[in-house]
Amino acid sequence: MLIGRTASAQNSIRFIVKDSSNQAALTGVSVTLPNQKGATSNSDGMVVINNLPAGSWSFVFTHVGYRPQTAVFALPLAHPDSIYSIYLASEEKVMEDVVIIASSRTNSRLENLATKVEVIGAEEMMEENGIKPGNIASILGDIAGIQLQQTSAATGNADMRIQGLQGKYTQILRDGLPLFGGYSGSFGILQIPPLDLKQVEIVKGASSTLYGGGAIAGMINLISKTPKEGSPERSLTLNTSTLNESNLNAFFSNRKGKLGYTFFGGGNYQRAVDVNKDGFSDVPDLKSFFLHPRFFIYPNKDNTIAIGITSNYEDRRGGDMQVLHASHDALHQFYITNKTFRNTLDAEWTHTINKDAKLVIKGTASQFNRDVVTNVFGMKARQVSYFTEADYILKKGKHDLVAGINVTGEDFRKKQPDSTLINNYNYNTIGFFVQDDWKLTPKFTLQSGLRYDYHNVYGSFVLPRVSMLYKISPAFTSRLGGGLGYKIPTVFSSEIDERDYPLLQPLQGVEAERSLGANWDLNFHKKFGAIDLTINQSFFVTRINHPVINTTTANAISFSNAGNALQTKGYESYVQLHVDALEVYLGYVHTDARKLYDPALPYLSLSAKNKFASVLAYEFSSRFRAGIEAATTGRQYLDDGTTTPAYLFAAAMMRYSIGKLIFVLNCENLFDYRQTRQESILLGSLTNPGFKQLWAPIDGRVINLSMMIKW
Repeated sequence: MLIGRTASAQNSIRFIVKDSSNQAALTGVSVTLPNQKGATSNSDGMVVINNLPAGSWSFVFTHVGYRPQTAVFALPLAHPDSIYSIYLASEEKVMEDVVIIASSRTNSRLENLATKVEVIGAEEMMEENGIKPGNIASILGDIAGIQLQQTSAATGNADMRIQGLQGKYTQILRDGLPLFGGYSGSFGILQIPPLDLKQVEIVKGASSTLYGGGAIAGMINLISKTPKEGSPERSLTLNTSTLNESNLNAFFSNRKGKLGYTFFGGGNYQRAVDVNKDGFSDVPDLKSFFLHPRFFIYPNKDNTIAIGITSNYEDRRGGDMQVLHASHDALHQFYITNKTFRNTLDAEWTHTINKDAKLVIKGTASQFNRDVVTNVFGMKARQVSYFTEADYILKKGKHDLVAGINVTGEDFRKKQPDSTLINNYNYNTIGFFVQDDWKLTPKFTLQSGLRYDYHNVYGSFVLPRVSMLYKISPAFTSRLGGGLGYKIPTVFSSEIDERDYPLLQPLQGVEAERSLGANWDLNFHKKFGAIDLTINQSFFVTRINHPVINTTTANAISFSNAGNALQTKGYESYVQLHVDALEVYLGYVHTDARKLYDPALPYLSLSAKNKFASVLAYEFSSRFRAGIEAATTGRQYLDDGTTTPAYLFAAAMMRYSIGKLIFVLNCENLFDYRQTRQESILLGSLTNPGFKQLWAPIDGRVINLSMMIKW
């Protein structure tokens, strides 16, 4: 009798899971429920869950590319033989659903911001993880307004330019906290993997009011994923490429009640490759790992505490292939090694005072060690940096107000013995800021902001900014904005070879750079049935007064402020189209970047005058997606005033999912365009060579295959 009663208490339930738009059965949908083993839908979309005790159960359905859905059933069922249909909706890709998390500090919808913000969303970040798991450089380089260029033939480091300006004028943040600077040089974007990023927010043009110095050309804010109640996430990515690169990344997240966590861990292994067979590496030898756990505490509905730890180690080595293979001799000696190790601790407390007001206190501290070793020189140093901030955010009536104070610092110390003239330094800055988004009418928003920074070495900076949003009609909007910015000088730059560090002279009598920038754009966005169309036209101008330039002689590299300005101006156009499963993007940017202080060689080198980018992608089914990308980079001026030819860079990708597995086959540089096909880049002697300026890829065509497991 007891056995019979126990058996009758166990219940079964059956589901069939379908796509809400086309009613197609979905394979590999995960179904989870509290304290019980979950299940996965089969090829017919069917899920059967057995042996459930009586009671109320919440079933959570999740699938890649679809919004999670929860269904509640009371067991036993009134009709035990029934099959319940569950319809999952695709993740929306339209702009109205995008919320700007950190760049505005007010968690505002994209279409309501007076400042133009471009967003690379969760789907694009997941896809990028399959294309380039090691870093986010590839996806940033696909945007028409951003130019990404390798700057060192030996170590492979790269510079990212926005609106024609060098990467040192762009500020990189993670969750609103400064990420890189100073001694880090230009390795920053090569050390950020995409797997644990929710989205990337890009602001082009002056952005110093909220985030201080360095955001002259723009700002890139990397937004980390956060855990979701009832939607645990687990994934593992393996990748290999034809250029001897291997990657292994893992991501886990979950939240239960008042506790949650996310964890990312990854490693990259790249063997040096001599693509053009000239005896020198075109792709460096690389070994790295990255750890990023975050812990979340939710004491109550009004408070959230997040604590994160980041550890990143990288050993990057390039040069003479014979030396890299541990077989150097009197003729083969050249190499450059950069070993970097960064440890960062960050914390954030968000307190909701009421439905209109919020207090946010956050901070980060980081220690960065970099060991530079070449065949002629070695240097070790460490940089300790910190940032702390308190924000008060008030949404009241027609006003969205943000006010705050932050303190940031950077302490650089060389390790002995050392043969350079670079000075140790200790910088700190205190800043006060206020910004108000005033919705004067339903159609017109005026954003005004003011920041005051005091730097212990370079003095005071007053940074006003004004932006306006006018909604001409439901489909047409226009934004106009401008503001001031500044940049603290540094001797560490992608333009300088590590072997020349002993020639670097101290920054004596050099002032901070100050800028004035403005942006204007006109945007059209409308749906015509299944057609979702966006057309955007923008214009920009930035003027940097007394920019810091370096002068190289046989015995020294000295720094000074130029007598006149550096100016970039231009326009950007793009069309974005979604028609059901079809996605089309066409973008063009024209940039005129000039050194007004140098009439003999007026054009800023390595800033392409014209760049055209295009994307064509189609989702054939919930399992299969394919796309092609192409970008034409126009002619560029070099330091000596000569120009380079334009070139085409193309890529193709296919993604296929089977149950819990997602496979990505990707090919970069389809036509194998390389600068070394056009000219030899070697200068000087074999023992200690130099290299010409790099204006195009040198690594050639690369094919990679990745597999992601999600469960």
